[in-house]
Amino acid sequence: MLGAALALAALAAGTRAVRAEYGDVVMNAYSTEAGMRPVVFPHWFHRVRFRCKVCHGDLGIKFQAGGNQINMLKIIDGQFCGACHDGGVAWSVESCNLCHSGKPGLPTQVHESTIQKLTAPGQKQAGSAARK
Repeated sequence: MLGAALALAALAAGTRAVRAEYGDVVMNAYSTEAGMRPVVFPHWFHRVRFRCKVCHGDLGIKFQAGGNQINMLKIIDGQFCGACHDGGVAWSVESCNLCHSGKPGLPTQVHESTIQKLTAPGQKQAGSAARK
């Protein structure tokens, strides 16, 4: 109940940039060039409700930030996020600001992942080239 009230308050407040939290995935492969804010995907919010298999198996989402080429045409077609965000299971694509809520210009990344915390600043992670 409190969560629903907070969500409604956020909607009433208008479109404001949110701060990505631990484990969130910022997606900005196409948003900035389309004149939209980056998407902040709340990974753990979804993870506590669904097993990994739902998105990473059944929906075909790769375990790689930026590796899925998710765009609005695919979502509207029912792929990726659009499998649930159809107006029935979850809000529909008309609620742009609920997903496109990141600070303008944020790069595609997994925010504050464990590996980012463990590596020294400026140090390259093993396999980091493959992640980009």
